Amino acid sequence: QVELVESGGGLVQAGESLRLACAASGRTLSTYAMGWFRQAPGKEREFIAAMHWSSRRTYYSDSVKGRFTISRDSTKNMVYLRMRTLNSEDTAVYYCAASVSTIVVFTTTSSYDYWGQGTQVTVSS
Repeated sequence: QVELVESGGGLVQAGESLRLACAASGRTLSTYAMGWFRQAPGKEREFIAAMHWSSRRTYYSDSVKGRFTISRDSTKNMVYLRMRTLNSEDTAVYYCAASVSTIVVFTTTSSYDYWGQGTQVTVSS
């Protein structure tokens, strides 16, 4: 079992930056990959970024590539999502996810075994 808790969401102005954090606890040594997803009202949950835990290889959606950065601090079992140049389309609930199984596709929700409760990010224009 892996528990995930997100933090760092809030209300920001367009063009500003924000950093989300995800604290992992439990059987974290089994982590294969960590991901960030988001869900806006009336829309499906959308892949944002992911990291293969051992290699640190990263993956990004086209909508955030170049603006968002996923990183980790394995000593603290933390994963971060640095978000820059935010715009109103980034408004959503952001979720952290963990996979403890070997996955090939990092961009789908079904690849992940555990999810956090989400943190709201609202960007005002």
